[in-house]
Amino acid sequence: MIDKQRAETAFQAYTSQYDMSNGMIRHKVEHTLRVAENCERIAASLGMNDEDVTFAWFLGLLHDIGRFEQVRRYGTFIDSVSVDHAEFGADLLFHERLIDSFPAENLPEKELRLLETAIRLHNKLTLPENLDERTRRFCEIIRDADKADIFRVVAELPFEERIGTSRGLIQEDGEASGAVMDCVLEHRCVPRAIRKNRFEGYISHCCFAFELVFPETRRIVRKQGFLNCLLAERGADGKVLWSEKERAQLRIVRREIEAAFGEPLEEA
Repeated sequence: MIDKQRAETAFQAYTSQYDMSNGMIRHKVEHTLRVAENCERIAASLGMNDEDVTFAWFLGLLHDIGRFEQVRRYGTFIDSVSVDHAEFGADLLFHERLIDSFPAENLPEKELRLLETAIRLHNKLTLPENLDERTRRFCEIIRDADKADIFRVVAELPFEERIGTSRGLIQEDGEASGAVMDCVLEHRCVPRAIRKNRFEGYISHCCFAFELVFPETRRIVRKQGFLNCLLAERGADGKVLWSEKERAQLRIVRREIEAAFGEPLEEA
């Protein structure tokens, strides 16, 4: 079984090499730890044994390891103008052997391959069809756990801290296109290639809700309330957040997500 204390110590040692005064780095550490916790909760809800629950937690700890070097080299989290952070992280771990810094020495080769596959696939639009059952299950766990915390990230962090130096590459104004709203109505994630403005990116994050696999993930999302906040038409101060057309589109997104969940997002 993975030694969680040793793994946490190794993660802290690795991330200490980066500038914690940089909000992007600091928040990515927080995101990683929250995703690891989500993985643990989801795996436990599935009745997995203790070893597999800890393995899921370890996957969460490693899933975004490429983000730290991505920020140092490129100053952004936008993969399209830098590197695919999932592929980059897997390469760092398994080609450049960063994995040797973590307590994975007793993992069988097939489990290491599973880790690598799940890390590489955690940010992809869809999973390939040819995955074996065990690999698919852990891929689904990390993807659910990651999406659940991304709602918090988008709700809590200023736009500038989430994208770094790439703000100028994104159109500030504009409603969601028909192609984006078609994704909403079809209950699927929005492909990166069709997002053209800030609001479409915002909608695309909300659409992660459509592809959550596990009931426990939906419980986490509803209890935390961040997705509900993202779909609000006014801020905590009562100020209107979007244009009239954008608010109408947000209402459609809320309606479709609640239909997919089978219950309101706002807990009674």
